[in-house]
Amino acid sequence: MTRRDYLLLALLGLVTAIIVAKFEPSPGYMDADYYAATSLELASGRGFSEPFLWNYLDDPAGLPHPSHAYWMPLASLLAAIFPTLTGEWNWPAARLPFILLTACLPLLVASLSFSISSRRDLALVSGLLAIFSGYYLPYLVTTDTFILYMFLGGAWFLLLARQVTPATLLLYGLTAGLMHLARADGIFWLLLSLCVVAVRQFRERAVLPVLARLGLTLTGYLLPMLPWFIRNLATFGTALAPGGSMALWLTDYDRLFAYPATQVDLATWVQAGWQAALHARVWALGINLGNALVVQGAVFLFPFILVGAWQYRRERIVLSGGIAWLVTLLAMTVAFPFAGARGGFFHSGSALQPLWWALAPAGIASAVSWISRKRNWLEVRARRIFLGGAVGLSLFVTVFFLAIRLPDWGRRFEDYRRVDQLIDNSVGEAPGVIMVANPPGYYLATGRQAIVIPDGDEQALLAVADRYGAGALALEAGRLVSGLQDLYDDPVGQPGLAYLGQVEGTLVFIIQP
Repeated sequence: MTRRDYLLLALLGLVTAIIVAKFEPSPGYMDADYYAATSLELASGRGFSEPFLWNYLDDPAGLPHPSHAYWMPLASLLAAIFPTLTGEWNWPAARLPFILLTACLPLLVASLSFSISSRRDLALVSGLLAIFSGYYLPYLVTTDTFILYMFLGGAWFLLLARQVTPATLLLYGLTAGLMHLARADGIFWLLLSLCVVAVRQFRERAVLPVLARLGLTLTGYLLPMLPWFIRNLATFGTALAPGGSMALWLTDYDRLFAYPATQVDLATWVQAGWQAALHARVWALGINLGNALVVQGAVFLFPFILVGAWQYRRERIVLSGGIAWLVTLLAMTVAFPFAGARGGFFHSGSALQPLWWALAPAGIASAVSWISRKRNWLEVRARRIFLGGAVGLSLFVTVFFLAIRLPDWGRRFEDYRRVDQLIDNSVGEAPGVIMVANPPGYYLATGRQAIVIPDGDEQALLAVADRYGAGALALEAGRLVSGLQDLYDDPVGQPGLAYLGQVEGTLVFIIQP
């Protein structure tokens, strides 16, 4: 690989990222809205605070509420960099680091591919696969953890190819620490790092004793994570935020929004029965395996990833990647089936994606070599055709997914603004807090404080509204908890709720004391 190769990949990656970003006028969905909204608080000098509630798992006292009681803060910190420097928060500035990382991703993937195969042609194709990244692409350039996890995962695998030195050991831990700061399941990458360090201690000549090597790795991990542990201890009384572990006891996904949160516990999970637990995990396994085929493997690349992995199965990079993928699949199927099937495996699996893109061209080249011997093909020519075809198909799949996903990307923001205008026009004194399916998104769109609609019926809704001072309600078609379907179907004349009207399938109410 030459500097010119890397430059061309970077330029093509940057142009692609900018084009996609042009079609995303807002973060796009609640996870990305959350990181953008909390970056606004950071850039405005209000610290780790959120003027909304999107769950009740930590029994919040009110608004504003300490942020990141469930999700980790790295995406928010990254999104706050340029708004803090410029003194003004805006969407293009908040997403700029994510666009730049997306542009650099093909360089990282090409380097990883070259470290495995030592072949320039395969490395270039791997870099192109990272640019035309299929289903992932629209999510890379928004304020979410996809590009962070992808970039850090690729960097972690690249470190495995390096000779063990004190700097490498420190970087193992630092990368794992940043992955944990990005996502709660990033703690696994620390455990994997420690295992790799221990195994390499016994297989290679050790310059340092094993405890010193492990200590260096742990030190690197604590560099980004220790300040976060201290913050959590001061804010919540625990080193880890209180919301994440409660996802272990969900009996369905909507229980994530249960009120009161005491409904989500081990006893309730056990009471649901082993049949329900088994059914949830079988269902999650099917969803996650489908994700592996369609998203991670883009369907047509999947068999070649397997061939490439088998070809380099003795390489520590591939062995570690296989173990990491299996553990991620098990965690998001067995421990967190509902969160895993509803996006957790999609998010967590992104750390492995640079490795799959690095292996796919090697698998294609290996398959072409085998078929050429059987069919008397001219191998060099056939390899070029198939590798070029893989890039062409990746481009087609990427454009196909973009055409499906991007047209409605900013619609929710516009709907929320129209909902807020309806409330302001209908009520003399506008209510301060609204109940809605996506509180971070509503806050970003309108500046109004918002809390999430709880899982339950009208009584649960009114109880939450009374505790947190909500004065308005927006029920969105397709985003209803089951207990409120009757209210959506018959909105007029309900006790405690005055129906105002409808905005694009969203019913708007004033909550009466």
